[in-house]
Amino acid sequence: MMSAELSSSPDERFRDLAPWGPVPSPPPGWTWKSLMLKALELAREAAAAEEIPVGAIVVDDGGLIVGQGRNETEALRDPSAHAEMLALRRAARNVGNHRLGNCVLVVTLEPCLMCAGVIREARVQGVVYGAHDVRAGAVESRLEGLSYADGPSPWHMGGVESRACAELLRDFFRVRRS
Repeated sequence: MMSAELSSSPDERFRDLAPWGPVPSPPPGWTWKSLMLKALELAREAAAAEEIPVGAIVVDDGGLIVGQGRNETEALRDPSAHAEMLALRRAARNVGNHRLGNCVLVVTLEPCLMCAGVIREARVQGVVYGAHDVRAGAVESRLEGLSYADGPSPWHMGGVESRACAELLRDFFRVRRS
């Protein structure tokens, strides 16, 4: 096992890599950057509330934000209260269906394995994330959790506003570990 990598410092854990490959078109009225900046606002709210600073939004193919969330694991005393989970739950409630096939999830940090499973079950079209998480990222950094089962997998693109996303996380942990 790569124990040195698993115990990496915040400076090494959260990577700010640029997107590569074909870039899918964003929903009408948005750019991927503008959507990520909205998710970053939520991440900053999480940090202000002493939560790990991750924010997520769910936007439909018409450009309407149908769900949003920020990490609330401490406030809710719920290990599953990750930003992605809360945003997807709220989106499902708002659209009246747990299948979100016409939606894209935009999140500031590469989703973990738990969140990747829920993303698959919600059947979102795609996932856009900011910082790569070399320790727990389950989209491409540690494993490919979005393609674990038969059937269509959501497309994914990392690295949108990655520097700002990674810096927010690094600063949060640097302060707490000093």
